[in-house]
Amino acid sequence: MSEHIIQRLGHHGDGIAPGPVFAPMTLPGETVSGSLDGTRLSEVKIVRPSTDRVAAPCRHFRSCGGCQVQHASDAFVSDWKAGIVVDALRAHGLEVEIAGIETSSPRSRRRATLSARRTKKGALAGFHGRASGVIVDIPDCQLLHPDLMPARRVAEALAVIGGSRKAELHVMATLSESGIDVLVSGGKPLDRDLEVELAEVAARHDLARLAWGDELELSRRPPLQRFGPALVLPPPGAFLQATHAGEAALMAAVSKITRGAAQIADLFAGVGTFALPLAQRSEVLAVEGVAAMTKALDRGWRDTPGLKKVRSVTRDLFRNPMIAEDLRKIDAIVIDPPRAGAEAQIEELAKARVPVIAHVSCNPVTFARDAGHLIAAGYVMDPITVIDQFRWSSHVEMVAGFRLT
Repeated sequence: MSEHIIQRLGHHGDGIAPGPVFAPMTLPGETVSGSLDGTRLSEVKIVRPSTDRVAAPCRHFRSCGGCQVQHASDAFVSDWKAGIVVDALRAHGLEVEIAGIETSSPRSRRRATLSARRTKKGALAGFHGRASGVIVDIPDCQLLHPDLMPARRVAEALAVIGGSRKAELHVMATLSESGIDVLVSGGKPLDRDLEVELAEVAARHDLARLAWGDELELSRRPPLQRFGPALVLPPPGAFLQATHAGEAALMAAVSKITRGAAQIADLFAGVGTFALPLAQRSEVLAVEGVAAMTKALDRGWRDTPGLKKVRSVTRDLFRNPMIAEDLRKIDAIVIDPPRAGAEAQIEELAKARVPVIAHVSCNPVTFARDAGHLIAAGYVMDPITVIDQFRWSSHVEMVAGFRLT
């Protein structure tokens, strides 16, 4: 057993001591001991704890890999996540002001992907264990919304009838206005018997919808999602923000940044998270690369009276980014790309010189790269709002306004 002093927390939540030595579930300033295997410390014991150390609120924390920092105080986690954003921007020579951090409450996650596997006695469903492929049951999970917790039993039932003992099922479960919406991947091929059994599981667990890969969709009730006044029927597996509170915080920031714009373009619009609420006061051009999501957004707009015009366009913004001519009449841009960012589209926005850009991101590194492009083109960055929807994880999101000088 060797002793180490933790200097900082890495971006994945492990404590880092000189060496480097990586020690899970530790905090800066702590003296810890353990068995060193390469650069990783195992069988970690806390010799001298940090004043920021707290008792983990979830009894599954030590075994489950769903959370990384339940052992840290809320104030520490907020500062750490804000620091991740600041460090990413400083790496590009950019100084930043943090406007604040919005943290979703415990037991508020409205969607999760559970792993499930058949066993000798039935099935097991939950999250993967810490640094392992073992599935850990999570009956007292402090992340998931209480109304989503029944998805554990749904995943087990699906593994019994459609899984195998060699492969895992991945069960994406999402809360909707009418119940749980489920998309399953990794299951065995469909046949008539399996279709009948899936219908029985959907009825027994009162699911709103059950989709089996790309082959089968059983819809008992439309699993609608609300965006502002609009109700949208997303395709199975469509992207949604992780919590209602996180979505509301992002929407509030985007609305503030784009206030006064008569014409807004929403790039990577999904099924209308921003486009439809913004249409209460502005005309919106909503651009999304997945046709099924574009169609759902358009239907949600058409079925909602009182909204201003929303023009929905299916377009791959990675291969075919919007250019200055496409944005000639646009007063403000909302852009919310995937984790890889949208470098080609950002370069075109810099050339187009749209007066205001609201940039939403789930990756501080690509956000910093994109921010650098915009600032070099003459934009000034507003203070950043940090959004912590994935409580107790290493994941962090942010939104900032960029304005032409």
